Amino acid sequence: MSTESTTTGEGRPARPEKMASVKEIQGRFTDSEVIVLSEYRGLSVDDLADLRIELRKAGGRYKVYKNTLARRAANQAELDDSFIELLSGPIAVTYTEAEQRSDIDVVSIAKALKEFSKANDNLVIKGGLFEGRFIDAGEVNRLADIEPREVLLSKFAGLLAAPMQQFAGLLQAVPRDFAGLLKALIDEGGAPGAPASAPAAEASDATPDESPAEESAPAAEEAADATAAEEAAPADDAAPETTPEAAAEGENEKESE
Repeated sequence: MSTESTTTGEGRPARPEKMASVKEIQGRFTDSEVIVLSEYRGLSVDDLADLRIELRKAGGRYKVYKNTLARRAANQAELDDSFIELLSGPIAVTYTEAEQRSDIDVVSIAKALKEFSKANDNLVIKGGLFEGRFIDAGEVNRLADIEPREVLLSKFAGLLAAPMQQFAGLLQAVPRDFAGLLKALIDEGGAPGAPASAPAAEASDATPDESPAEESAPAAEEAADATAAEEAAPADDAAPETTPEAAAEGENEKESE
């Protein structure tokens, strides 16, 4: 165990209760997400009670420690010298508890202190620590000017939703615009199914199926009849062959008559 944690500044042994207090304060300094030191001189007990209520709503705690113990704890934690120099006079510590980190809104804590200081001049913000880094009074006030977490989350969600809404609108616009362009093209007769080209298409479809078939049937029949007549004609007009036997028979028939 180190000598500093077991002795006072004058070299006397530290009492166990003081050692426990130093350990507690050191844990507040190192484990808290934000530490704000404020001077409370002139505030009444009721004022401090109201301030504690407002800080608890944001997940903060407000406590007064002896400066000698607080400085010892800060030295043991090896915190920034600028922070240690503020630990003098009537100083109270606003801190957050590590086990309640999910319920903590650092901006709301800083905002509660700033709003309270506007109504009560006796509360003076001195500075503090944010995630272990020293911040002065001006930085604490600037932290208080940031919009609350709920508002930031709502805006962030809106930013995320905006591109999705634009994309959805684009998807809806594509078929709508395409249908409009297609209709305009059809109306101008530049696409299949246009009104101007429809009658011509119907006429061309009817011609090969009906007219040629009806006109070609009689012609085919006439050609077939002519061919048959030509083939039959020589057979009807041909003279019988004349042989000697036939001639003799003809003469015999004449003599008998």
